[in-house]
Amino acid sequence: MSLDSSSIVLRDQKRAGVSVSEVDTGAQLVAGLISTLEPDEALRIRRKIDRHIMPLMCGEIQFMDKITLGSAAILGIQQATHLTTNELGTAFYLGYVLFEYPQNLALQRFPVGKWMSINIFVWAVAVACHAACKSFHGLLVVRLLLGVCEGSITAGFLIVSSMFYTRTEQTLRVGYWCKLPFATQIISGFISFGVLHINTTGFEPWQWLMIITAIMTMVLAISFWLLFPDSPTNAWFLTPDERMKAVQRLKENQTGVENKHFKMEQMIEALTDSKTWLFALLSALCNVPSSLLNQQSLILASFGFSYLQTTLLSCIPGVIQILTIFTGVRLATRRPNSRAYVGAMYFVPAWLGILLVNLLPWSNQVHVCFYAHLSIAGFPVPAFVLSLSWLNNVTAGHTKRVVTNATILSAYCVGNAAGPLMWKAQYKPRNHTPWTVIGACYVACPLLLLIIRAVLVRENRIRDAEPVDDRQEYVIERITEDGKRVEVKVDREFLDLTDRQNRDFRYVL
Repeated sequence: MSLDSSSIVLRDQKRAGVSVSEVDTGAQLVAGLISTLEPDEALRIRRKIDRHIMPLMCGEIQFMDKITLGSAAILGIQQATHLTTNELGTAFYLGYVLFEYPQNLALQRFPVGKWMSINIFVWAVAVACHAACKSFHGLLVVRLLLGVCEGSITAGFLIVSSMFYTRTEQTLRVGYWCKLPFATQIISGFISFGVLHINTTGFEPWQWLMIITAIMTMVLAISFWLLFPDSPTNAWFLTPDERMKAVQRLKENQTGVENKHFKMEQMIEALTDSKTWLFALLSALCNVPSSLLNQQSLILASFGFSYLQTTLLSCIPGVIQILTIFTGVRLATRRPNSRAYVGAMYFVPAWLGILLVNLLPWSNQVHVCFYAHLSIAGFPVPAFVLSLSWLNNVTAGHTKRVVTNATILSAYCVGNAAGPLMWKAQYKPRNHTPWTVIGACYVACPLLLLIIRAVLVRENRIRDAEPVDDRQEYVIERITEDGKRVEVKVDREFLDLTDRQNRDFRYVL
């Protein structure tokens, strides 16, 4: 069967014909479908999707590539290239933020899987080029390029998560692909420990670190190109019948799958929606402290540990992050409407760490180091991870979703770029000023989570009080194999409406 994409035709007040280009791509598969999906069959489809896309999403090693500069700093890169790590960290996020909106628009326009694989390939080349850099300017170029490429990854994963999973499932899956990349932090620590024992003439340990991580990234880029799907409507590992059922599973989301046409009115709505900017502020403040993970090796070395000890100690935050994200998303999934409360709860240990790292005597450096890990490592991370999945759940309309993602991830860049700039020489050795700023962020973030929840609760109550929609029917024209034109009903959930336009949409909490 083929689909006719003619312009909108109004049949009567209760029945309207819509252009195929206006509706969600999933509508073309499930239009006119009246059968229900059995829970066992839906579970089978979900497990098949998990087997094929989660290993690739969880195996993404962008975080390890991102922290290679901090790891390389204790392996000799600063002396070899006369660089200032803070400036290069800021350069990375400058490239990220400048290209975040273009990257998100490209993810809407082009096949998601293929676009991400191209970016991962360029990323691998840029990481390898680090080893050839001999000056600040050379490193500046490759760090900017890394930032440009990373702009497609988290945004792409958010889009893919909303394409393949229900709102309940997304909380866990976003947690999984946010959690396991932190395992690469552990791997990076052991690789750094290993390359310290390599003695080669003309090739230093930090250069080996770059080459090894570049090879790993290149393998991942090839895997994404060959195996990662672009959408449930054309996923290679699903049969035509399974593709239809995969889309049908998403009806409860009321967000559809995707729409390749940019809609200006949805972009304007995204930029004028108050919750967009609340989430953006939360994203920025959460990542002022999180940016310290990118240079944790330097912070640990400042406590007086040897290079070998520092490379091993840098594995600890990765373990803490995995545990806190895992427990956080599990709690939020098991307790309905608890995302804000769970995220806020995880800041309590971080508050304790901030107080102790400032108040303990400097002579007790082992304890100071422990509480510094407690403050910057894992406990604030679940709030940001939960906010990513929450944002995905409360935003509908494909153009609105990509613009909102771009805004939130741009704010993420601002926080990460600002964080390293706090660590000035005049604040050493105790760094009371940076730790105070981090403490202020840790107070503001849980408050923002609760404010967002209150705003969404209020909006749900307003919608509950509104009269029931008259349920106008929408149809698309389909041309049958014998050439006849037939009208097929399209469910409201697949009209690519925004969360504001669809008054049946309810915000999850």
